[in-house]
Amino acid sequence: MLDQIHLLAAVTVLGVLEQAYFFLQVIYARRMFGISPPKTSGPPEFQRIFRAQVNSSEYFPIFLALLWQAGLFFHQGVAATLGLIYLYARYCYFVGYRASSSDRLLPIYMSSGVLWILVVSSSLGILHFFLSRYVGLNIFRILRV
Repeated sequence: MLDQIHLLAAVTVLGVLEQAYFFLQVIYARRMFGISPPKTSGPPEFQRIFRAQVNSSEYFPIFLALLWQAGLFFHQGVAATLGLIYLYARYCYFVGYRASSSDRLLPIYMSSGVLWILVVSSSLGILHFFLSRYVGLNIFRILRV
């Protein structure tokens, strides 16, 4: 069983570490700009760091759900690879947004594209599971022909 999920687990841990890094960057920015919680406004430099972290946190549960569904129902290696690309795109998003709000655009498009690919692969995998289990139709075998 573990050999079927180890890559997904590794990407999950990397994602959690990335989220922790983003949280720490907000803490450092609060100290640098003298902004105490619960305040969320301040100079544009702080607001960009704060928004990059919040935006990344909002998408993280969606990413995790899709990563695991795609990995369990479609293919673990494909899902893990897409997960690594997503995490890299999110890191680029964070760094870009910290520098300027326009520098976040390409990475956000890239990470959104990865999420859509995970949606499609999850859907195909779940559809395959239901069709093969309850109808006896293996769509992956049909697609190979």
